[in-house]
Amino acid sequence: VQDCAVVGVPHDKWGEAVTAVVELVDGAIIEEKTIISHCKAELGSVKAPKTVLFWDSLPRSPVGKVLRRSVREKFWAGRKRTI
Repeated sequence: VQDCAVVGVPHDKWGEAVTAVVELVDGAIIEEKTIISHCKAELGSVKAPKTVLFWDSLPRSPVGKVLRRSVREKFWAGRKRTI
């Protein structure tokens, strides 16, 4: 994993679900269940993401920080409730 952003995304049953958006190192291969298992072991099942999505690149600021707000906005666009 090169970088990631963990955000709440819309969920019909729970309102929001914890989702990790992951940018992998070039050529790396990893399964969603491996990342979720690792997070559960380190953080506990309540804080672990329910879903992992793989993006080619994450949005970044001019200084290189991941723009979590931009990631979150992609999931909430077009909804009445934004957060």
